[in-house]
Amino acid sequence: MDKVIQELKELQVGKVLENEPLANHTTIKIGGPADVLVVPKDIQAVRDTMKVVKKHGVKWTAIGRGSNLLVLDKGIRGVVIKLGAGLDHMEIDGEQVTVGGGYSVVRLSTGISKKGLSGLEFASGIPGSVGGAVYMNAGAHGSDISRVLVKALILFEDGTTEWLTNEEMEFSYRTSVLQNKRPGICLEAVLKLEQKERDAIVAQMQKNKDYRKETQPVSNPCAGSIFRNPLPEHAGRLVEQAGLKGHQIGGAKVSEMHGNFIVNAGGATAKDVLDLIAYIQKTIKEKYDIDMHTEVEIIGEKR
Repeated sequence: MDKVIQELKELQVGKVLENEPLANHTTIKIGGPADVLVVPKDIQAVRDTMKVVKKHGVKWTAIGRGSNLLVLDKGIRGVVIKLGAGLDHMEIDGEQVTVGGGYSVVRLSTGISKKGLSGLEFASGIPGSVGGAVYMNAGAHGSDISRVLVKALILFEDGTTEWLTNEEMEFSYRTSVLQNKRPGICLEAVLKLEQKERDAIVAQMQKNKDYRKETQPVSNPCAGSIFRNPLPEHAGRLVEQAGLKGHQIGGAKVSEMHGNFIVNAGGATAKDVLDLIAYIQKTIKEKYDIDMHTEVEIIGEKR
């Protein structure tokens, strides 16, 4: 990795950190070290980083603000690319918004609401980045990114970039083409919103924020929703009905507020979380014959 690190630094791609604990970069405050963590200073720096990765044949992983993410205890080998401050640009042109993949979803939804633009009210409590939201088709309150995305600029692992349309993103529930079929990084997104009454938009967003504060453990380190809803059932309701709220393994605990959240109650490891997930899955299967599939993305070196 020494040559990779040297080349990345020579190219001045941004921050290049060695053996960086990823617990510092996830909302659940869990995760072993990345061999190399790069925080690119702009879109070109992401391209340059990918060229170096490809040249040396090392593994790469992209992360955003670290929500909806569980990094395993042994960390991640290769290069981890974190989209952040260098990709947090935004431009508004009428009802169309072009925004960088590192832009905060909460900041975006709040900012456009002040302009009287509607369409992202659902996202006022999603603590991720735009790139991550596109990658997993993030959603809440009956809506998701697929409802507003026009196209996304994707960097693929062969170093090429391409604008993918909404249709080409192949969105479905918490899924996009980027997850398996065409792995890539969302550098930029173009969203189509709708001009509406500003006060009504702000009121709806506040209602969503209040609901989140009342029902979700926003003050505790967590990764967001752990399981996909096994529709027509809801994951949180099943966990609650099974009497698993408050159940704890090591430092990982099922939230008392919401059954679909696991919080880091102090010193939790990824193993604790995985063991708790497995226990929940086993219990729900035995009680209701329902398979619970994880929504949180689990990445890193296997134990």
